[in-house]
Amino acid sequence: MIEARYHDSVNVLQALSAKGAGSGTPAPFDRAEWFALLAETGLVPLIAMASDADCAAALALTEEGGRIAPLRNWYSFTWRELAPAGAAGDRLLEAIARQLKTRGYRVTLEPVPGEDCSADRLTRAFRNAGWKVAVEPCDINHILPVRGRSFAEYWESRPGQLRTTLKRKAKKVEVEVLTHFDANVWADYEAIYAASWKPAEDQPAMLRAFAEAEGAAGRLRLGVARAEGIAVAAQCWTVENSIAYIHKLAHLESHKPLSAGTTLTAALFQHVIDVDHVDLVDFGTGDQGYKADWMEDVRPRFRVDCLDPAQLKSWPPLTKRLLRRGGA
Repeated sequence: MIEARYHDSVNVLQALSAKGAGSGTPAPFDRAEWFALLAETGLVPLIAMASDADCAAALALTEEGGRIAPLRNWYSFTWRELAPAGAAGDRLLEAIARQLKTRGYRVTLEPVPGEDCSADRLTRAFRNAGWKVAVEPCDINHILPVRGRSFAEYWESRPGQLRTTLKRKAKKVEVEVLTHFDANVWADYEAIYAASWKPAEDQPAMLRAFAEAEGAAGRLRLGVARAEGIAVAAQCWTVENSIAYIHKLAHLESHKPLSAGTTLTAALFQHVIDVDHVDLVDFGTGDQGYKADWMEDVRPRFRVDCLDPAQLKSWPPLTKRLLRRGGA
């Protein structure tokens, strides 16, 4: 018999692995520790779980005014279900989807990956539970499949202008790649970011706590570039399960002619390819033009928008959805 229930604490996610909720952790954004960091920012968790005698599944969510959304913020590259593969996990997800009708009229899940079938799996679970589901791309993810290449081999395939920039400017800065957390270097990163063209950090304390934890676990790759002793560019990467994740990068506009960001990015690529031997580099979400210079493939990220037709609040958005389709 399947039991479905809710929790307002992310602590219950710690026990999922013991109940068979999937094998391993596909990404940093699937771990209980990540959701704990999100909860500490003020987000109120709604952890929807289902279990039977053999395994368990969960959706890490939050809710407001009858609308349910993923427990995530802009640092999250992806959001997906936490469930074992196969028919057993599918049954648990369907039970969760059916139970969620008691908590809200609309569930909007994003950015859900498609390459691991998460978007299809969640769509199927909610449709089987009676929701009206619309699926559409909401973002893109730039990636580099390394395909066994060395950094030198990868670098030969980069655009000529990028390679020329590195050749001309590399000696103008000194770069350092740390595999542990360093408070002084992190302070340099925060100062650079504050003075850069980037928008203000949403939750800087959360990002620092994440970097500290990743450093303690040996997964952090913290890079800094200095010119005449002044930190002018900094980046935060992590490496896990043969994947390098590019979380944050910034450089000082006042030192833009040095192209320190290019030199530092190249150094980190070289480290994760030649030292960490990753299979994939993930540049997160967003279609910024500079990402295409470094990456080779693009993957979609999806929005899975679910409306319960039995609830009156769903009727206006369902009508709009139907009209939009009719005018397409």
